[in-house]
Amino acid sequence: MSLEGRAIGIALTGSHCTVPEVVPIIDNLVESGAAVTVIMSASVASTDTRFGKAQDLCEHLERITGNQVIDTIAKAEPIGPKRMFECLAVAPCTGNTLAKLALGIIDTVVTMAAKAHLRNGRPLVIGVSTNDGLAGSAPNIGTLLCKKNVYFVPFGQDDPLGKPNSLVFRVSDLVQAIELALEGRQMQPILVDNRKR
Repeated sequence: MSLEGRAIGIALTGSHCTVPEVVPIIDNLVESGAAVTVIMSASVASTDTRFGKAQDLCEHLERITGNQVIDTIAKAEPIGPKRMFECLAVAPCTGNTLAKLALGIIDTVVTMAAKAHLRNGRPLVIGVSTNDGLAGSAPNIGTLLCKKNVYFVPFGQDDPLGKPNSLVFRVSDLVQAIELALEGRQMQPILVDNRKR
């Protein structure tokens, strides 16, 4: 399936080491003709890290997409009424955001974006990235796997010996996961060998 002309939202949450891996995917989506808008959690929008400055990231994403970054709850609320996206991907999605999505807690820009989007019965794609995926976040992943219109980018343990509970989505599968979600299909297999070699 081509994503040319499709309206895609990409929401970034505070897995700061994973965000730089997603940016080239956003670049590729734009180059393929998708109409991309980025949503940034408060952490991503305001925190400078060893991976880069928040302002530089925001400016880059606005420049390549041609759309203003959505970085407040007020800006995210119209996503539903305006039916802004055909598909919304939260990638990376932290354990904190997973918990809130699983429990229906809407108190951040990303959870508001997801709630507003899901009200239209459109696909939400989750790229899990959390150090407690096989611990505290495991029940929330299970809950979301059972929710209608929610799909996952295939994920796996990234460091089974050093961080045995850590799960990270396979960034290279993000675009295909979006394409399949638009067809109402979950990309398979969901569980993959995600160790860095």
